[in-house]
Amino acid sequence: MTELPRKAAARTARLAALPLGFAGRSALGLGKRIGGKPAEVVLAEVQQRTAEQVFRTLGDLKGGAMKFGQAMSVLESALPEDVIGPYREQLTKLQDSAPPMPTGQVREALARDLGADWRTQLVWLDGGPTAAASIGQVHKGRWHDGREVAVKVQYPGAGDALRSDLKQLARLGRTVGSMLPGVDIKPLIAELLERANEELDYQLEADAQRTFAEAFRDDPDIVVPDVVAVGETVLITEWLDSPYSLARVIAEGTEAERNHYGELFFRFLFAGPARTGMLHADPHPGNFRIIPGPNGEPGRMGVLDFGAVARLAGGTLPPAMGALIRIAALEDPTELLEGLRDEGFIKPGVKIDPDQLLDYLSPFVEPAQVETFQFSRDWMRAQFQRINNPRDPAYTLALKINLPPSYLLIHRTWLGGLGVLSQLGAEAGFRQILTESLPGFADPA
Repeated sequence: MTELPRKAAARTARLAALPLGFAGRSALGLGKRIGGKPAEVVLAEVQQRTAEQVFRTLGDLKGGAMKFGQAMSVLESALPEDVIGPYREQLTKLQDSAPPMPTGQVREALARDLGADWRTQLVWLDGGPTAAASIGQVHKGRWHDGREVAVKVQYPGAGDALRSDLKQLARLGRTVGSMLPGVDIKPLIAELLERANEELDYQLEADAQRTFAEAFRDDPDIVVPDVVAVGETVLITEWLDSPYSLARVIAEGTEAERNHYGELFFRFLFAGPARTGMLHADPHPGNFRIIPGPNGEPGRMGVLDFGAVARLAGGTLPPAMGALIRIAALEDPTELLEGLRDEGFIKPGVKIDPDQLLDYLSPFVEPAQVETFQFSRDWMRAQFQRINNPRDPAYTLALKINLPPSYLLIHRTWLGGLGVLSQLGAEAGFRQILTESLPGFADPA
């Protein structure tokens, strides 16, 4: 067996071990319960050990395994506390860190993409990485013109690992899902697989980042670093001087910081399409960097990683999306039903009671009905449990609603954004942001 197939087999075996390990710990836990140990103590032990194994495996493997873990981390605010508590710390680590690859491989990639004389362009390169993520890691360097730069290098075999991991996780969907009950991971993995080729294309990412950098060049709150150079597996951008990411604010930020950066975060997500025709579709907190103001006051926000973007038809978010949210906020059930049917959310022949539909959607548009809205884990959890509880009428109605393909990435980004705001516990002027940047939301009158 050659080296690459051997490594692929090892990765598959480690992913396959996740549900087996969970099953083994559950069986051991049952034995402890029979032996008289309290059920809640046993459950806590099982979940904590499972969380540690999940992080260790997903983080070490990087690729699609880590990408899946990062996607789960954004949605952790939707899960019951007794389920997610033991996992939260481990999932949060996946937002901002991963084990590094050897420096020698970094230099090989630079020589391959920039030429044998790459040292005349990149005159200094830090020996160790400053950050590592699912398909690449970042080193700090200095360009020949004196600019400090971020050098992102794709892991060798990242493409094969990404696709292989996601396919394996898809096959293990039911058993992996048992570790986080209530999360339907199949559509999440399908979406990650569909976007894999785009995220591996650094030329495509560089084009998107250039567009965002130009669009936000004079913005007082948002900073997007310029692209300096790009190759097949190397992307060099200007260095963003930021001590920590939004994940730190989630973990230990003050109320003022949570509100300030939460509003900047969501303002960017909606301003991006209006200015660039693209939606930044990877809203996990590690991609959003904090630039503190004078004397440690809340300041600006830097945005990284443009590998996952939605290139929007017509260059904007669908105007019908804004109009439907406005109609739902105004509580007009008949017009809402007709509008959703016109957009393909309700297929021909499917009968839905308009009042039940409005009741189902009203919590999702609740933030748009008031001047400011207080997001929280409790709020996000209530919405999630409502549509995932078979005994709740909303569960049956949800099965009748269709998600058109053109809305898939928009929907995932929207949910991810709400998840991050709920993790922050931010109070934000949500309605004003939609009025400013979401086509169709402002009252046409």
